[in-house]
Amino acid sequence: MTKPVIKPVTNPAEELLDVVDEQDRVIGTALRGEVYRRGLTHRCVFILVRDPAGRIFVHRRTDTKLFSPGAYDMFVGGVVGSGETYAEASVREAEEELGVRGIVPRPLFKFLYREPDGGKLSWWCDMYEAEWDGPVSPQESEVAWHTWLTPAELADRLSRDTFVPDGLEAYHRYLELHAGQA
Repeated sequence: MTKPVIKPVTNPAEELLDVVDEQDRVIGTALRGEVYRRGLTHRCVFILVRDPAGRIFVHRRTDTKLFSPGAYDMFVGGVVGSGETYAEASVREAEEELGVRGIVPRPLFKFLYREPDGGKLSWWCDMYEAEWDGPVSPQESEVAWHTWLTPAELADRLSRDTFVPDGLEAYHRYLELHAGQA
């Protein structure tokens, strides 16, 4: 079987995504704009990136993002393109958003995110973590501001800044997973 070529899209709303069911099985495809407008379940990847000192890459999303514009996030990542695997998307998204090459995300867990308070949006989130020890040059169309924060500094920011809701849920699940391993 020939691997599909994922072509860069200049308008994110025109990106072709796989639509999936409650068990994460592909049931069709649709453009991202249609997926969001109709509330179709799709796939995303989240990568928690740490530097060798254990600090976490945190950024503010640009005001032009389709979902949670201007909000902060402790994950890099994004949607999985149609025909793309989660693993492929994790590398592509991390490298694009950080402006690096050679990152190696490690899989953690997957969960179905549902927008709170009766919202219509939902997506499968495949979680990864990675370490990066070099400089970053974040993608200007995705990242408006960035820094590296210790877990304590991030906890402080969580109490006073607006973070993306799916990232918050993912980070709480990540902390629960690591609390169980201590």
